[in-house]
Amino acid sequence: MRQAIIVGASSGLGWELAIQLADKGYQLGVMGRREALLNELVEKLPGTHFIQATDVSNAEQSQTELEELIARMGDVELIVLSSGVGLFENKLEWAAEREMIDVNVRGFAALTIIAMEHFTRRGAGHLAGISSMAAHIFGAKTVTYHATKAFVSNYLAGMRQRAIRSGLPITITTIEPGFIKTPMVHGNPLWMAPVEKGVTQMVAGLLKKKNHIYITKRWRYVAFVADLMPHWLLRKFL
Repeated sequence: MRQAIIVGASSGLGWELAIQLADKGYQLGVMGRREALLNELVEKLPGTHFIQATDVSNAEQSQTELEELIARMGDVELIVLSSGVGLFENKLEWAAEREMIDVNVRGFAALTIIAMEHFTRRGAGHLAGISSMAAHIFGAKTVTYHATKAFVSNYLAGMRQRAIRSGLPITITTIEPGFIKTPMVHGNPLWMAPVEKGVTQMVAGLLKKKNHIYITKRWRYVAFVADLMPHWLLRKFL
């Protein structure tokens, strides 16, 4: 039986990803801060699965908890890092910035290291991280969120190169959603996609072991244009 761990499975993309991977026969380890929601999720899934409560903002503790979950499960081949925090910054407040940095940067990097160590010992594996289209642009009221997602995308690109140089069949997938109808997204922005549709595209890309997945697919063209535009021109659209 194929095994996968989803970090950040208690809501949003991680929750739906658990549902769809379980339907495809995966045995899952689900991690998240809200243990009650993880229990509720597992009750909905076919088969037997593993639960591990964790607070990704406590990077070192979450590393230990991921290691313990891997050991309990046995042969994890896929780890998806889905935890993320996005907050508006109408005022520059360190408490809000620190929360995003602790989860989106420190926690993400800490768990990436554990995943890579596991796959190196195993001799193969697949690490996927959920970044954002925000990695390609900047915003006056979302300064820290955009910066943290730029870190995630760049960090995964470096890990992909590291995996290639290792000579081991370790796949690194960068997932960059646009607007998906999850609790993190407010209002009804351009090209909003239902979470089920977004995750269906995500799963298809993961099964094909793609290096990069845009959700939905049309956002790849936005990313391409945004990367080419000079900042003075990009500012006119933000």
